Amino acid sequence: MSLYYTEEQAQRALQLGSSTLFEASGLNCAVDPAIKAVWRGMGVAAPAYPLACSPGDNLALHLALEKVPEGSVLVVTTDSFIAGYWGEVLTVAAQAAGVKGLIIDGGVRDIAAVQKRGFPLYSRGVAVRGTIKASYKTVGETVSFTGISVAAGDLVVADDDGIVVIPAQEVARVLEASEQREAKERAMMQKLEAGDTTVDLMGLAHWRTQ
Repeated sequence: MSLYYTEEQAQRALQLGSSTLFEASGLNCAVDPAIKAVWRGMGVAAPAYPLACSPGDNLALHLALEKVPEGSVLVVTTDSFIAGYWGEVLTVAAQAAGVKGLIIDGGVRDIAAVQKRGFPLYSRGVAVRGTIKASYKTVGETVSFTGISVAAGDLVVADDDGIVVIPAQEVARVLEASEQREAKERAMMQKLEAGDTTVDLMGLAHWRTQ
């Protein structure tokens, strides 16, 4: 776990959810929404371990599994080249290494088998076509992932809404802001249940006369 946050803080971030974290953060931290959960009901919050595959080549993933710190989530850029970089074999290896999930801007496969193993997958697509193992770009170094800078140790939170990457040194601040936002929304929902309207509560009443 990062020196900047604890496992308890990471799990609280997952409870708060990616949408609340993004809205409260004030950061450009939301991953391309085309990168999404392969099946519903998954969730992961863990330190990032970034790597960059050569398009159509998954060698970097094999090398990463020898180096990745236990408890990390792999964040993998492939230049958005769709192929089956990841499947059941790498899932078994990743779980043995203590990896918590995979987020990739390419493709994955062996979906039914991976789902049975309960390993969170977030990808741009599913592809039967496999990959070669001939080259790689970086392993463990900062990458640009769909325009978001991801460094080792940054907090990745992924759920059904999407994925956010919070710089490690910003986690405590973002969590505090997110707690405040959640409390405000909870109070608003209590008022809605009591009969108030969103128009009144959100200061939109002047639009009634338009």
